[in-house]
Amino acid sequence: MKDCLTIVADTRERLPYEFNSGSVYDGTMVEQKALLIGDYSLSGLEHLVAVERKSLPDLVLCLGRERDRFERELLRAQGLEAFAVVVEGTFYELAHGDYRSQLNPHAAVQSVSAFMARMRVPFVFAGSRDVAMYAVWSFLRQFVQGKHKELKTIEKTLGMQKKSVSHKLNSI
Repeated sequence: MKDCLTIVADTRERLPYEFNSGSVYDGTMVEQKALLIGDYSLSGLEHLVAVERKSLPDLVLCLGRERDRFERELLRAQGLEAFAVVVEGTFYELAHGDYRSQLNPHAAVQSVSAFMARMRVPFVFAGSRDVAMYAVWSFLRQFVQGKHKELKTIEKTLGMQKKSVSHKLNSI
């Protein structure tokens, strides 16, 4: 049985992922909604998890002229339990300056490395739009599966406590 996952795509995404190009996405629904942080999240869990999608040119812009705005977004994301930046390009392209910008490739790499090290924000360089879509889906899916495991552990713990209390009451 496939997982049912409702992914929220920010209304400002110009070309949102549809998550319908393959059986791996069966059971995945997408709803459009304004998000405060990121471009993708999970319905009902927007306050816990988000993913910021970037094309390589957009990332380069965020490392240069739009850096202050991007840093503010990354700071807001630190309030979430899980957050990642998924890039539709490769680290090689960033490091070798395979983009239209005057931004020094070394400076671009150092900026991304600083965000990862200092702000603990993972950057996933997916290489293509399709792989980036899969990375976003996988990240959100793993988050919700982790929450399901936490819930089962809590339910098990509460069940044991209930049995223990019941046993103590019966022995009185």
